[in-house]
Amino acid sequence: MNRLKSSGILFLMLACVITATSCKKNEDGGPSGDASPGTIEAKIGGSQFKSLKMTTVANRVNVGSSSVITVQGNETSGKAIVMVINGADGPGTYQIGGGANISISASYTEVNISNPTATKIWQAPFDSSVAGELKISELSDKVIKGTFSFTAKNNSDKSIKEITNGSFNLSF
Repeated sequence: MNRLKSSGILFLMLACVITATSCKKNEDGGPSGDASPGTIEAKIGGSQFKSLKMTTVANRVNVGSSSVITVQGNETSGKAIVMVINGADGPGTYQIGGGANISISASYTEVNISNPTATKIWQAPFDSSVAGELKISELSDKVIKGTFSFTAKNNSDKSIKEITNGSFNLSF
């Protein structure tokens, strides 16, 4: 079991190093969006999503000179948005997907509380194209703020979800 855990950590570190060098960025992260402190907000297929402060978190793991940032927010109905950001080193515009060097991924989940096996997850990217973008307007040791939008696909039923007007305002 320890060997499996060590291999997983080694794989994560290697993936971070590879993707950190391939992350495309525009230096202007733009405005930070409308999310209130401690939340993630977005429109999902036209419906409003706003995470609860108590179920929203940003975590940063530094591996050498690179970092992996995870941003996650859940609301009371069991809906969640998760973004994994590899190699972001400051404000800028980052692509979600776009070829073999995927450095940022995002997902939208609808948990079925009465039947957890019926939970649906839509993932971006789902092919080699650019599925969206993440704009980081502020990134420090204490905070990450920005906006996002992406198109995600459910691999089981092939349905598509459009996540638009997204913004986040989180402390580490």
